Amino acid sequence: MGAFRKPPCVHQNGYRLMTLSTLPPAAKTYPSLDAALDQRRSHGGTALAPCVALVGCDGSGKSSLARDLTAMLDREAPTRSMYLGTGTGDLGRRIGQLPLIGGLVERFLSTKASKAHAGSDKRLPGLPTALVMFAFSLVRRRRFARMLDLRRHGIRVVSDRYPQAELPGRFDGPSLAWTRRGSALVERLARRERDIYRDMAAYRPDLVIRLNVDVDTALARKADHDRELLQSKLATVPTLRFAGARIVDVDATRPYPEVLATVHDLMRQEALAA
Repeated sequence: MGAFRKPPCVHQNGYRLMTLSTLPPAAKTYPSLDAALDQRRSHGGTALAPCVALVGCDGSGKSSLARDLTAMLDREAPTRSMYLGTGTGDLGRRIGQLPLIGGLVERFLSTKASKAHAGSDKRLPGLPTALVMFAFSLVRRRRFARMLDLRRHGIRVVSDRYPQAELPGRFDGPSLAWTRRGSALVERLARRERDIYRDMAAYRPDLVIRLNVDVDTALARKADHDRELLQSKLATVPTLRFAGARIVDVDATRPYPEVLATVHDLMRQEALAA
């Protein structure tokens, strides 16, 4: 058998298209974009309006782009933005700004979160911590349900983040690693949380726009973030496949107006802005 040669990626206007031939076998689900767009239906057969997911490290511009793209697209057809994260990071930073005890509480919560997200050789957290983490996943599921309801009513969605079931931890996946050991009740919570994320990930977005930045750019935009954590996210985001959804890489280190124009043009080319 001859040596396999990886087909080149397609480059347009400063961004790189991941063609179906460049995706791993598990991601090669649809032979064409038209077939992928036929996925716009729920498990019950109800047609769903398009959804474009913006993903990337903190500081890549997801929230700003979701807001501005929604404003632009809403002039043409009903469009809404949806934040599909848990908000735990921003919550911790707001707590840290409280007078007197804020810093102490933030450090305590950060320590708990770090232990909970430790490597696969570590045990699952105790029941109180696990319940809090599970509760945040329920919040995310509620937001996701609202997003699906919008799509069922013909409203297009630009999502800031998107849940994935491939990797547990801080990367929009399950908070509790189901492969780790813990008390029987916490292990049961971890399995239940995994199922919740699998259910959400089954609703594949029509298009995933992956916003790429380097760690220095991310820190310049998010000076209150931890460098090591940002580096971990930068290393992990490119590995996520979002159940085989079509993924486009965009250089988000460029000036914001250029990135906004690039993403908007891309959405038009993909027939999602019409």
